[in-house]
Amino acid sequence: MPASTKKGNKFSLDNLSSQEYKSIAQKHEPKRSIFKNCILAFLIGGAICLLGQAIQQAFMALFDMSTQEASSPTVAVLIIISVILTSCGVYDKFAQVAGAGTAVPVTGFANSMCSAALEHKAEGYVLGVGANMFKLAGSVIVFGTVAAFFVGLVYAIFGLEGVHHQ
Repeated sequence: MPASTKKGNKFSLDNLSSQEYKSIAQKHEPKRSIFKNCILAFLIGGAICLLGQAIQQAFMALFDMSTQEASSPTVAVLIIISVILTSCGVYDKFAQVAGAGTAVPVTGFANSMCSAALEHKAEGYVLGVGANMFKLAGSVIVFGTVAAFFVGLVYAIFGLEGVHHQ
């Protein structure tokens, strides 16, 4: 496909070296403010965590739960909110502005699993949703399991009993 540069010179995309292609692509890449993106990620990620803290405080006040008892239902509510917003198409638009601020909390993991399920639902529930939903989750679960094994190994080697401070 012939294209032209600003000077009007014709060139073919097939004949470009990778260096020439990178140069042209960099000229047309939109400029991003790293500082602004970091601030937005920090603020929005913090807002998600603040929402989680408010939900946990509500569980503690309404159902007379301890901090530890309120933790699991808090995470479940955050996951449900994330899945509902992803299903409605809101979470992805929100994530475009927030960047990593929405990817780091548990809501980002729920969003990625729900997005994969929605994307492949036309292929059927087993081969589409079931198989593709766990592509990301599988690597995260394996990493968590292997990391827990090595942490446990360190505890066993150094004789740490896993003392819990309450």
